[in-house]
Amino acid sequence: MHNELHIPIMEMFYSIQGEGFHVGRPAFFIRLGGCDVGCSWCDVKDSWEASDHPSLSIAEIVEACVSSGAGYCVITGGEPMMYNLGSLTSALKSAGIYLMLETSGAHPLSGSWDWICLSPKKFKAAREEYYEVADELKVIVYNKHDLGWAEEHAAKVNSKCALYMQPEWSKVETSTAMILNFIRENTEWRISVQSHKYIGVP
Repeated sequence: MHNELHIPIMEMFYSIQGEGFHVGRPAFFIRLGGCDVGCSWCDVKDSWEASDHPSLSIAEIVEACVSSGAGYCVITGGEPMMYNLGSLTSALKSAGIYLMLETSGAHPLSGSWDWICLSPKKFKAAREEYYEVADELKVIVYNKHDLGWAEEHAAKVNSKCALYMQPEWSKVETSTAMILNFIRENTEWRISVQSHKYIGVP
């Protein structure tokens, strides 16, 4: 486990949340380096090896977020829960930042969050604790089998959790059609479209 006071950071940038419940919301993104989930279709495979990225202090990370002027912050990866983020989230919250987590749920939950997006992966199972606290379930749909797999996870989340299916980008046309057909019959679900890829922002 990395020293909690220094965390490998792949990139930090101010953009908009392009997908899921908070789509369209301006936010500062902190993408942590390191992932042991290894999704074959991952679009940020450069994040996987933690040692490839500089380790920054909590003070440096908070300063970057605050100086951006963003009131919202998305912490993603990689897999951010590989690290204990208690100190980082405390510091960001003390600065008045609304914190959103994007995680596969494969590692123990740490930190204090305003919004938790659980995006479980077949490659490494999500821990049970996440289903109780998730505000948003986001399932990536690559083929028709993923539709049933998504329903298995929806049956486990809490009653307030928003349900999203998101087309896998390399098969976006066929996956989108599958999702649209499915959610017309299963109206508790919504489609999540990666709008940032259409409008050309990170």
